[in-house]
Amino acid sequence: MSLTSAQKQLYPETTAELDIELRRVFKVFNGETAVRGVDLEIHRGEFFSILGPSGCGKTTTLRLIAGFDSPSAGEVLIQGQSMNHVPPYRRPVNTVFQSYALFNHLNVWENIAFGLRIKKLSASEVEYRVKEALKLVKMEAYTHRFPSQMSGGQQQRVALARALVNRPTVVLLDEPLGALDLKLRKEMQVELSNLHQDLGVTFVMVTHDQEEALSLSDRIAVMRAGKIEQIGTPTEIYERPRTQFIADFIGDTNLFQGRIEAADASSLEIVTNNNLRIVVEPSDHRDQNVSTHEVSVSVRPEKINLSLSAPATSVNCFEGRLKHVMYLGTHVHYVVELLTGDRLTVRQLNTNGSLFEPHTPIYVYWEAKDCLALKD
Repeated sequence: MSLTSAQKQLYPETTAELDIELRRVFKVFNGETAVRGVDLEIHRGEFFSILGPSGCGKTTTLRLIAGFDSPSAGEVLIQGQSMNHVPPYRRPVNTVFQSYALFNHLNVWENIAFGLRIKKLSASEVEYRVKEALKLVKMEAYTHRFPSQMSGGQQQRVALARALVNRPTVVLLDEPLGALDLKLRKEMQVELSNLHQDLGVTFVMVTHDQEEALSLSDRIAVMRAGKIEQIGTPTEIYERPRTQFIADFIGDTNLFQGRIEAADASSLEIVTNNNLRIVVEPSDHRDQNVSTHEVSVSVRPEKINLSLSAPATSVNCFEGRLKHVMYLGTHVHYVVELLTGDRLTVRQLNTNGSLFEPHTPIYVYWEAKDCLALKD
């Protein structure tokens, strides 16, 4: 992405292909292992998210990059240089925290200039950099306001400007939008994405919000119990999760437990614990290599169709009864109880405003390519 002359001065070009590398990194706290052998490569200019439930090790991983914690084993590199013995203030990174961490006794200008003055830059250099940072986050008109005089979104912009003014190689974002209400959170997601595109600098964000990670990221690492379970683009993570945990954690899904009874190059036939016969079209060689031990079948709610009469297909078609209807404006969520007792969530676009009635006999069906066989 081409940068303006001002942005090029704020973020000098570099030839490094990778901005962040973690090589077999472990972190142990009081005998408890928080990070377990993490390998990670983050390319220059990426918006990279580390996603996972509370306690999975994602924040610790970010703190290891920032230098607030030191690895118990392994190596952290930034632009090819080992950071294991480099203190946080000497690393080419800046962190934006969920709490913003602004100085309440300083106004916007002074908050942004604080780090530059600690570095003893000249007054003219401080003024130039602060003006550029304010312009980037569109806060030029708020220079004399104090944090208590601003909204959460405005404080977030100031926190971003304070990080950007130091010209970091990497901006680290620790649940940056977590303290905002839903509407403002959505607005700030758009602004954060635009800012990243305009600057071209590397962003690494930690979040537990799946939608936030999917909408903002170039790639996502999903963590569980201190390990990375999968790294991929948002499409890969959502459409082709590698494990039951990822399918269940990222968005909504319907899961069936069963065993593979037949397999060939074009399909897997799985019989669930309640004797539903589900046909899965292998997405790649990994699906064909799923052995005949127990597996899970994942079907996303939006992939499932509903019909009041028996459809023409006999593959992945099951009879049931509509139990619940949840009207959500743009979408409608249905809960269907199959004759076997299994319950499915179905999500459909609200195209014409008409809804199926609760307690109606109904058929659910989906294509073989729209479900996945997953290891536990």
